[in-house]
Amino acid sequence: MFRFFYNLFMPIGFLFYVPGLYLKYRNRPGWKDTFSERFGCFSAERIRELEAFHGAVWIHAVSVGEAVVALSLLRSWRAAHPERKFILSTTTTTGQELVRNQAPENTAVIFCPIDFLWMVRKTLKILQPSMLVIFETEIWPNLVAETRRRGIPVTLVNGRMSDHSVRGYRKIRFFFGPLLRMFNLISVQTDADAERFRSVSPGANVVVAGNLKFDQKAPADLPDAGYEACFGPGKHLILLAASTHPGEEELVAETFLRLRKEIPDLKLVLVPRHVERADDIAAMLKKLGLSFVRRSAGGAGGETVDVLLADTTGEMLKLMNGADLVIMGKSLAGHDEGHNLIEPALLGKPIVTGHVLRNFRFILKVLLQENAVATVTGDGELYGQLHRLLTDETLRRELGERAGKAIRRHAGAADRTIEALEKLLAEHGGK
Repeated sequence: MFRFFYNLFMPIGFLFYVPGLYLKYRNRPGWKDTFSERFGCFSAERIRELEAFHGAVWIHAVSVGEAVVALSLLRSWRAAHPERKFILSTTTTTGQELVRNQAPENTAVIFCPIDFLWMVRKTLKILQPSMLVIFETEIWPNLVAETRRRGIPVTLVNGRMSDHSVRGYRKIRFFFGPLLRMFNLISVQTDADAERFRSVSPGANVVVAGNLKFDQKAPADLPDAGYEACFGPGKHLILLAASTHPGEEELVAETFLRLRKEIPDLKLVLVPRHVERADDIAAMLKKLGLSFVRRSAGGAGGETVDVLLADTTGEMLKLMNGADLVIMGKSLAGHDEGHNLIEPALLGKPIVTGHVLRNFRFILKVLLQENAVATVTGDGELYGQLHRLLTDETLRRELGERAGKAIRRHAGAADRTIEALEKLLAEHGGK
């Protein structure tokens, strides 16, 4: 019954969804050549290519953040089971470009269809997977139900549910309760996540496997960030603000102006979470009188600047690796959801973040327990915290080293997840 009403109102909801979908398609960079797959439209050539992947495990990740973790799990899974084939899907163009560039051999890459019934059915008919593995929170009713209807096991891995989200799910548990019970397995990050899932759907098969983000590995051969092209030759102190959201870039830029008075060799790198906001950020930097260059422009044309606006995708690790201090976004200027602290920690970088990360509380707790992260309780504290770290190289090094050790101590979720998924495949006759 719940799917009947969902599909009845889906076309109406889609009308409101289309403008945002179009704007993201137009403004965001990334791979767009096969975007028609979002609507269940595959070329005859693509269909022939995908025939070789019948019986593959279909892994779905939304965008860049989830795709990075999905790729990490996929590599571990391939190492343990080299005979297995995989299909990896995303919904965003930036995520699609990332996985196309980094997916290992024997992996097909597609766009995930919008959750219209006919689009989902057509895609499943083309792919014929042996299992569907969904990352974190992508719970689409038709995709889940139609996959199960074909006798294909459906799993949710690295699942998480925030306090805010669980309140919404509980209000319409008559809808989400049956939907979550359709999953053969829901593997979540923490005990708290498990409790929240079970409160929405008591009959769901929920297990705690840990956070797959802890199993990410920093590449040993990261290329140089190329900062000399915009900051000039010689030694600079690089402050990088990662995955920033509205309000944070201005706060960081104004704080940078104050810091630079006492630290002349300081340079700033801004990496907005959504690159389509780059024009607005550029206008803000001009207003503040800061010299800058956009990463997409390729350099400063022989002139040195104060700020690099990294309006590209897929370069976060490389840019972080060349930085001396990392501010993690969505934690300042009124934001408290947070972003993944694990990537800079794995690189041994000292991290500054807001003191409340509603979406990454466990990771923040792990780092705080090891005195491995610097937090600010309000925007007014940002200058003092940055000044303390930027003027003390030993403190920065020790903070970064502790962060890396703390993250590595919590690894192991990938092995537990792969073991559970392989057991489920065996139970359903998967090869």
